[in-house]
Amino acid sequence: MKKSNFLLIALVIIAAITVTVVSCRRAPIEKELLKSAENGNQNVSQAPNSGCTTIKDGTLLNSANEVIKTGYDKWGYNYQARMFNGKYCDAYRDASWCQAWKNDKLIMKWNDAWLSNTDCDNDGLLDRHYGYSSYIGSGAWLTNHMSGTYTVNGKKCYWTYFTKIIAAPADATLSGGVWYSADNVEIGPAIWGEFAVIEEVYNDPCVGLKGVSYKSFDHSGFGGW
Repeated sequence: MKKSNFLLIALVIIAAITVTVVSCRRAPIEKELLKSAENGNQNVSQAPNSGCTTIKDGTLLNSANEVIKTGYDKWGYNYQARMFNGKYCDAYRDASWCQAWKNDKLIMKWNDAWLSNTDCDNDGLLDRHYGYSSYIGSGAWLTNHMSGTYTVNGKKCYWTYFTKIIAAPADATLSGGVWYSADNVEIGPAIWGEFAVIEEVYNDPCVGLKGVSYKSFDHSGFGGW
């Protein structure tokens, strides 16, 4: 398969990151877990309760209306452990549009605010940003770790990409495609509206990329947002 010529593609357009556009074939950052609108899951502020439904109860559904079970499903999702480990296209249930990256590997991890392993608002679905009307200020985070190979001029190239994404803090301001803290410190480029990229690590020796390509000017840890 021919390599694609892009650094920031498809679902991810982060103009604020100062990098040189080079040849690579990284897949778009995984977005499947953000389909809250499709799931009809619109959480509202409410206090946690002890009557939450768990995955072990055997009644909760995923975005494909399938009953969620503990452990990994056939696609690589482990909702109980809040992670995905499989091929990139499997995260999208082998959708036709992602076939160019079907052999690339993807590992995702997220916290309870991003996608819980319980249903406390009684809609039959796993909760998202429970107790908040949106992801803003919820403390949600997600990591993507992708890797793959491509061939150029008969040479096999191996690339890896890692990113940290957080929900923007409640007191953050969005300006020019970048989220800023209340103290006007750059948190990171906006992605998917309510989120910010706080760190990217990109390695591809074939195009001279190695190490951290972006780190938040505020901080790159998951706490304190």
